[in-house]
This record gives sequence, C-alpha cells and structure tokens, in this order.
Amino acid sequence: MMHVLTVATHGPACHEITRDLATWLAGIGAAQGVLTLMIRHTSASLLIQENADPEVQTDLLAWLERLAQPADHPSMGWITHRYEGPDDMPAHLKAAVLPTTLQIPVDRGRMMLGRWQGVYLVEHRHAPHDRQVVAMFAPQA
Repeated sequence: MMHVLTVATHGPACHEITRDLATWLAGIGAAQGVLTLMIRHTSASLLIQENADPEVQTDLLAWLERLAQPADHPSMGWITHRYEGPDDMPAHLKAAVLPTTLQIPVDRGRMMLGRWQGVYLVEHRHAPHDRQVVAMFAPQA
C-alpha cells in the first residue's frame, strides 16, 4: 500500500506530517507492520523529532543554518555548485546530514512514536516548493 503526500513549503521550516500519515494509515485499515517514508528530493529531509515545544524546531533550523551557510557567505567560498542559487548546495549538505528515509513500526494502526515525537519534512531551500513524501505500509505477514 503506497501513498504520495505532497507538502507545500515556503522556505526553511519543519513541517509536521504526523497527522497526515496517521490519517492515511487509518484510511487503509493498517493494523501491524512497518511504515517506510522516503522524500523524493535531494534538498529536503525527513526527521523524527520532538513535537511538544516549537523551540526545538527553531533551534534545529538555526543549527542547520550555522552548519551550512549560503554559498555566498565568505566561509563557503569552497562551494562550486552554485547553478541554482546560494541556498542550493547548503541544502544538499543538510540533506546529507539528516535522513531522507524513515521506517516506523505500526501496531494496531498507530505509529509507535514516543510521547513527544512527530514526523517532520524539513525544508532546506528558501524558495517555495511542493515536496513529495512516498509512504509505503508493509503489513506484518
């Protein structure tokens, strides 16, 4: 059972998709198995992270910005891939550090996330994008 979730983004942000995934799992009657997610892009990521305090996402995005600043920043002069703008190669670097696939156990139709965990699409680019996350549920045999 497969589904493609499209998420509209408008610059660097953490977009929680937990509820969308839970709704899809309920709609297909998922019971027990594994949910596999893959983002179909090389400049965005997936992440399981705390969803109780929004400051966690704020700090995560600030850390990612410090990790890989735009290509036009003086410290990033070594970057050669600049065809798609100064945020593109740093976005690829961020996507290389964070996961682009996730596997989540499902029991009785519910993702086995911890109490404060949510599933996020993390946008690394500044321009708006429509990002696609492929969700595949494999029931336990």
